Amino acid sequence: MTVSPRLKSLLPFLRWLPYGGATLRADFLAGLTVALVLVPQSMAYAQLAGMPAYYGLYAAFLPVMVAALWGSSNQLGTGPVAVVSLLTASALTPLAASGSEAFVALAIMLALLVGIVQLVLGVFKLGIIVNFLSHPVIVGFTNAAAMIIGLSQVNKLIGVPMGRSEHFIEDIWGVAKLAGDTHLPTLAMGATAIAIMWAIRRKAPRLPGVLIAVAVTTAASWLIGFERNATATIDQVAEPEARALLTEFVRTESRIKEINEQIAARAIELKTLQKQRGELSHEAVTLNYEVDLLRLQLKDREDENRRRNRAIRSFVFERVAGPDGKASELFAEGRVPAGKVADGHRWRIARAAQGDMRLTGGGEVVGRVPEGLPSVSLPAVSWDMLGSLLSAAIVISLVGFMEAISIAKAMAAKTKQKIDPSQELIGQGLANIVGSFTQAFPVSGSFSRSAVNINAGALTGMSSVFTGLFVLLTLLFLTPLLYHLPQAVLAAVIIMAVIGLINIEAVKHAWKASKHDGVAAVVTFVATLAAAPHLDSGIMIGAGLAIGLYLYRTMSPRVAILGRHADGSLRDAAVHHLPASELVTAVRFDGRLYFANVSFFEDAILEAVAANPKAPYLLVVGNGINELDASGEEVMRHLVERLRGNGVTVVFSGLKKQVIDVMTATGLFEYISQRHVFATADMALEAIHTWAAERGQDNSASPLRPLPVKRFG
Repeated sequence: MTVSPRLKSLLPFLRWLPYGGATLRADFLAGLTVALVLVPQSMAYAQLAGMPAYYGLYAAFLPVMVAALWGSSNQLGTGPVAVVSLLTASALTPLAASGSEAFVALAIMLALLVGIVQLVLGVFKLGIIVNFLSHPVIVGFTNAAAMIIGLSQVNKLIGVPMGRSEHFIEDIWGVAKLAGDTHLPTLAMGATAIAIMWAIRRKAPRLPGVLIAVAVTTAASWLIGFERNATATIDQVAEPEARALLTEFVRTESRIKEINEQIAARAIELKTLQKQRGELSHEAVTLNYEVDLLRLQLKDREDENRRRNRAIRSFVFERVAGPDGKASELFAEGRVPAGKVADGHRWRIARAAQGDMRLTGGGEVVGRVPEGLPSVSLPAVSWDMLGSLLSAAIVISLVGFMEAISIAKAMAAKTKQKIDPSQELIGQGLANIVGSFTQAFPVSGSFSRSAVNINAGALTGMSSVFTGLFVLLTLLFLTPLLYHLPQAVLAAVIIMAVIGLINIEAVKHAWKASKHDGVAAVVTFVATLAAAPHLDSGIMIGAGLAIGLYLYRTMSPRVAILGRHADGSLRDAAVHHLPASELVTAVRFDGRLYFANVSFFEDAILEAVAANPKAPYLLVVGNGINELDASGEEVMRHLVERLRGNGVTVVFSGLKKQVIDVMTATGLFEYISQRHVFATADMALEAIHTWAAERGQDNSASPLRPLPVKRFG
């Protein structure tokens, strides 16, 4: 069966045809193997993204299959990944409470935006734009992101709360201060999972270590009754400070709801007014001002409650049963009155709303996972939030694609497959768009699962289709088994996954290769850590610095005054201590000649001429000039004209076609004349010495005199 190239470009999975036999068996086994890793991993990354754990399964279903069907790599495994999940959380945390309905809606909208950006870049073959994120910048960002991801899971590993603020370092410090309150069963669960995964990775790497760790700890959680929850009211809290905080928290939550309702109502009224009377009408401007004031009030109230919530979750209570069937009382730990006996458990407030509280006195588990497929619906697009999410969508699109394409190229080096970056962008874009229609958050290519896929023997992208089908079976039939999965184990899965992302040697290597690249990597690393949780700021600072340092380098390219070396070649006279010629000054310019460095070029040429005033000829060796723009052409013309007026003849050698094309189009080539342009420096020097001889100048002692040609035979 022959498939036309046009049809293959629209449906790239047709390249797998004919399909069956040994290929089908290999892909089936690889797909099953990856699914065993993906199911628990996707739930862990959903939590990292600030989503309920089961949304990870939604992101591991259709997006995995679509990316494989429309991508260009046969082994790339797409789905939830650590860095993209963290970027998602960092973009959305300032806009909504993690895990809330608003947060989930924004995450789905963000997946749609990421998909659209990637699809547009792929369709218009603009994948080259990722080159603005240089390798050192990505290295610095990845190292910082890996550390942030690992640290962000420590609180779940030891069973203490972690606040959410504008400063990640402050949040981590808050966790460190609560280390004395570590919930030992939670720590034991996490440590056991890490030990199992580490041992299997070392001793039996072909086994699904993540799945085994999840299965063992989930079974243990169920057997020992790891989860312990209860409900209470604010009236049951005997600690005055805690009760006051809770009362203020609930009151402010009600006020936040009222403000949101007022903003929604006035926003509708404002749109109507703007249509009827214009955006600049007095009524519209006044109402718009009122809406802005309400939004400021809303932000203040949300900040207040964010601080209160952190304080509330830090309280540890002991519960005392009430007499004669009355409600139990909650006393601060260590403050139970004499004569009263606590139930022996330490309780924290997990959530408070409308006077009711959910208490947790054991370890945190995943809890109920909805059975069945995710609903298929259009993502809710908030035009008000579009501006806030667009910059994050662009950063996630580029970082996610860079991660995916680098993985795909690494595997292609082994399989000898040709990777099409634009087609891969289309595949990743469609995966995110389809995912947004099925309740998924942004996804990308995964290094760990791609490695599992290729090592398991995957031959085509059909292995990822099988992976998606196995996730489908999990959603339909296996979700009840995940109820008792400890949150600490998901934290352990994430920590083990990101340890491999920390690569300090890559930063050292960048520093050795180029100090500028090393600076870009280090600054990106520091900026990302400092800006957390706003990681997009860190990578944008790094990218901007890398571009700035590149421009700085091109503004001052290397310029060498040339001399004749003992071996006959032309080399840097200053480096090799070669004598100057009183007949000709030879200068080599190593770089593009464009607007940013034309003044440097002009100064370098004039300094070289001034340093050798007796020489009537100047040779510009242009082998290193790869580009000439209008500014460069203008300065070159000006120099030729000025030096001619001072009795110096300018000669060029080694000019490339693109440079000569510009000179020809502007008339500069004709002005210089063909007579003064040569293919090589030696040809130019031979002509210069011939001209000098014709004028009766003695050039026999010239250090740049061409060497006689040796003849053999």
